[in-house]
Amino acid sequence: MTTLEIWFTALALAMDSFTIAIASGLILKRITLRHFLTIAFCFGLFQAIMPLIGWAGSVYFYRFIEQFDHWIAFALLIFLGVKMIRDGISDDEEHLFDPTHLATVLTLSLAVSIDALAVGISFTCIGMSTLHQLTFPLLAIGLASFVLALIGCFIGSIVGSKLRFPMEPIGGLVLIILGIRILFEHLTMC
Repeated sequence: MTTLEIWFTALALAMDSFTIAIASGLILKRITLRHFLTIAFCFGLFQAIMPLIGWAGSVYFYRFIEQFDHWIAFALLIFLGVKMIRDGISDDEEHLFDPTHLATVLTLSLAVSIDALAVGISFTCIGMSTLHQLTFPLLAIGLASFVLALIGCFIGSIVGSKLRFPMEPIGGLVLIILGIRILFEHLTMC
């Protein structure tokens, strides 16, 4: 795998993080660097760790994971999307969807990084057999996801601060569309 191919793979994996980060920024509306760094760090970390898990487990769990990884991502994104829409429509301030809540960030991070398991499995298939060979690809994936998620949060918050209506329903719709897209892509590949 060439350096250029590694960066293209990293950017492809980071696009889901970028999309979810924009939706999170739309909801936040105000720029809070600490929250944005938390979101970007978690997205980058999960995107880097999941290929490692896929690579490490590819010998033992390949067929098991491959059969339903897309269903897990779909279910998590649909759940969060519906919750976000419901919370955005609700008048109850106490239950508004909060993309800065650590449990939410971790769930979103897991949901957008499940596809990265397959990338880790593909690393095994192309002959990457040592951790040393994986170091650069994992760092590239994590860095690309971190940077694009950070940019996405900023873009979303700038746009969200200009709008005067609740953005949670739109963010929820984005999550649902992303979940459907992931499911559709995996089902049409079979």
